[in-house]
Amino acid sequence: MSTTGPAGALGTRDRLIRTASRLMQHGGYETTPVKQLVKEAGATLGSLYHFFPGGKQELAVAALAFGGEEFAEMLSTGLASHTDPAEAVEAVAVLLAEALRDSDWRDGCPVTATALESVGRLPDLQAACETAFAHWRQLVEERLLAGGFSAEDSRDLAMTVISTLEGAETAAQVGQSQTPLLLAGRHLARLIASYAR
Repeated sequence: MSTTGPAGALGTRDRLIRTASRLMQHGGYETTPVKQLVKEAGATLGSLYHFFPGGKQELAVAALAFGGEEFAEMLSTGLASHTDPAEAVEAVAVLLAEALRDSDWRDGCPVTATALESVGRLPDLQAACETAFAHWRQLVEERLLAGGFSAEDSRDLAMTVISTLEGAETAAQVGQSQTPLLLAGRHLARLIASYAR
């Protein structure tokens, strides 16, 4: 699938996905009106249903996948920034804190806002959120495995890292302070270092 049109601009489908991802990142699924989404994407209702016959919910699944990959890229960048896995995880927290501050505290986790409102109500969105979380855990787990950690420790620590960073990012966004993320990164690094052989 091409993401650009003849002039190099994003195609309508991609504009819809990126706009939905940004709006859901700011307010979740329920508070993202279809009319606003279409207007900000420079599209029409007809084009939305052309590309996403299932409507807003089908578009939201694609937007979650897009947002999840954006977050995964930032995660991968941080994890690759240091040879020591503990320092790499702390670097991830710093990156998240800086990105959140630079967005004036608006651009938190692209998945969390939707995850909480989809549980038990919107199974397709819930599944898309869990897919994103699982991918992020896998990235951390693979980094720890490459750093010499056992499979069990890598799996358990990856779950702890992602869960802690998600909670810290929410607290940082609500409090409009980098402190929760920076503290989380520091303590995660200590935890990981304590497992190192």
